[in-house]
Amino acid sequence: MKSKTFITMGFISAATALALTFSSTLYANSTKSEANAPTTEASRLQALAKFTKVISIVEKYNVDELTIEELMDKALEGMMGNIDAHSNFLSKKSFDNLKVQTNGEFGGLGITVGIKDGALTVISPIEGTPADEAGLEAGDIILKINDKSTLNMTIDDAVSVMRGKPKTPIDITVVRKGEANPIPVHIIRDIIKIESVYSKQIGDDLLYLRVTSFDKKVVRDVAKAINEHKDHDKGIVLDLRNNPGGLLDQAVGLVDIFVDEGNIVSQKGRSQSDEKRYDASARTTVTKMPLVVLVNGGSASASEIVSGALQDHKRGIVLGQKTFGKGSVQVILPVTDEEAIKLTIARYYLPSGRTIQAVGVTPDIIVEPGKVPHHENKFAIKEADLKKHLESELKKVDNTKNVQSNKESTNKNVDKEKIDKTIITEEQINNDIQLKEAIDILKALIIVSK
Repeated sequence: MKSKTFITMGFISAATALALTFSSTLYANSTKSEANAPTTEASRLQALAKFTKVISIVEKYNVDELTIEELMDKALEGMMGNIDAHSNFLSKKSFDNLKVQTNGEFGGLGITVGIKDGALTVISPIEGTPADEAGLEAGDIILKINDKSTLNMTIDDAVSVMRGKPKTPIDITVVRKGEANPIPVHIIRDIIKIESVYSKQIGDDLLYLRVTSFDKKVVRDVAKAINEHKDHDKGIVLDLRNNPGGLLDQAVGLVDIFVDEGNIVSQKGRSQSDEKRYDASARTTVTKMPLVVLVNGGSASASEIVSGALQDHKRGIVLGQKTFGKGSVQVILPVTDEEAIKLTIARYYLPSGRTIQAVGVTPDIIVEPGKVPHHENKFAIKEADLKKHLESELKKVDNTKNVQSNKESTNKNVDKEKIDKTIITEEQINNDIQLKEAIDILKALIIVSK
């Protein structure tokens, strides 16, 4: 070993004398390359030898007899789970679950989860799903699923436990900001069907667009809704609250509806082949109407790209709460026919060059959720008390008129329900201060644009 070192050093010395005749830079590059090559290879071999030795020791002495296949799966799970919160090893069961989720309907709760600050966290409940109706909220930390602790549980393990046959029960225990004690939530699983885009009218000249997730029809449905209301609407409220993300091309396409030039988002990774740039095109721009975008802590991934890009282009006012902060790119890479790894290969960067990962998008205007403050008229309440006797008198009206009145009232209620599906009511606005602020700001933008 000593003689080999001597020979190598002698060669470098000779090379040095020769290289100095031509270029000191060439010498520096050559020595660095020659010195690092064997060291790097030796380190790899040592690391692999250490790994093999540990596997052999555990296989031989562990109290529970484990096969080499089981040990390798556990080793892969540990390695991938420690790279970052979104990378992991997909066993056959996990890979099959992912395929089910990707292909369409499944029995589940209707929540998107992520790892935030080391804890399993609800990114957002999907509107109209069992989780939403049971009262789960964005930002809830899931402490237990049934009787199983979520500490050190991967996202895929959690999803696997929560998914199940429709109409079967599950109990979730969550920790919620502002609540002193953990909250138990009982949920009945169901088939998850998501309406990703719907539109409503606000008054006579404002369009409300709600995007709940980014599936393959978002760009088409949003463009259709805008075109249908183009002639009489003057401004748009784009609601991305509790939108956990989805397809990148749909996020890019949605920004392109409102922006006619410039960068939308860039993807940068370790390899040059992983770097991509997505730009807007005037050809696909649909509207120049004033825009306000609603976001909150449940807005993640694709919805952060949309809100952040629109903010950077100064195309719209972003209002609400700081977003979740998931701005990394994962790919599924098959290992065998039945197993794969999910690996983070790149991060997203907004037009200004800022990253979303672990930072999120800070709104232009911070508005906490809640109801619009309402000050009741005390005199009116007293007047109502004084007139209570009139209400009892009205009840004495004959039966026939009451029946007829009830029928008319029922019909009016039915009509009201039909109307409520296409408009935002005053009551809905008063119950949502973020929406109320968005509407007021949008009206101001319309006045300024004139």
